[in-house]
Amino acid sequence: MSTVTGGRSFAHPALFYRGEEQYTAGTVPFVREGLAAGEPVAVAVPGPRLDLIRAELGPGADGVRFLDMTEVGRNPGRIIPGVLRAFADAHSGGRVRIIGEPIWPGRTAVEYPACVQHEALINSAFENRELTILCPYDADHLAPRVLADARATHPLVIDGQGQLPAGSYDPRRMIARYNEPLVHPPGAASLAFDTGELPKSRWFAVQEAERLGLVGTGLQDLALAVAELTTNSVVHGGGSGTLRIWAEGGQIVCEVEDRGRLTDPLAGRRPPSRDLPGGRGLLLVNSVAALVRVHTAPEGTTIRFYLGR
Repeated sequence: MSTVTGGRSFAHPALFYRGEEQYTAGTVPFVREGLAAGEPVAVAVPGPRLDLIRAELGPGADGVRFLDMTEVGRNPGRIIPGVLRAFADAHSGGRVRIIGEPIWPGRTAVEYPACVQHEALINSAFENRELTILCPYDADHLAPRVLADARATHPLVIDGQGQLPAGSYDPRRMIARYNEPLVHPPGAASLAFDTGELPKSRWFAVQEAERLGLVGTGLQDLALAVAELTTNSVVHGGGSGTLRIWAEGGQIVCEVEDRGRLTDPLAGRRPPSRDLPGGRGLLLVNSVAALVRVHTAPEGTTIRFYLGR
């Protein structure tokens, strides 16, 4: 397999691999080429894949930043600001290379839409940057739909036969495709709030979460996230909203729905702009949550976050 660097422009190829041999053939030369050129290199992939790349690199691994994506990227909304941009911005003097594997077998159906949107948003988040982000996909174990979506979020696909432009590349369509309505269970505890009830909404969320089994720092994270989202609703979302909370599997799920329209798809995934309202609270929510899902429509926006119990 061969990989691309993108010259002096941004490049975002997908690597479809089958088995460990193809995996290392597609990733290790990419890393070595970067190191030989004096380019900073980071590898953010699931733990077992980190071990494969490290072993193949040998002593060269000392010059690479390794991150376990199942930890740093469990919440897909955290990958751009906390992994990709953090590394690229710290090495802004020239071209940078990153291997990022945000979708692996075992990603849940609840996480998957946020993963696809993440992959689509990379293209606008790093437009015109001297950066290559190579995204491996396990073609043996991921569903055909996942590989089809990868072709729509990456302009180039590399596989055992070589590299070809992805004919279905259309990241904007994929952002819209996975802007899915978020249906809450009928038994979810709920509270309508407005400007005068922000403290009450945080107290309500903490009390419900504690009753559902959330403890320790999880309660602090929940209180912080609820405070940010409800304040955003009052300031940017029409002055009021509805807070809901429930348990789902081993997690506590909380959402805030309001009449605002979130027009910036990268809100919460980059430093907020002075020219665009919102984004600061969502960036903080992404930093503490295990998963964040967003649905926005002309009539309003719902932001849902998950915390482990």
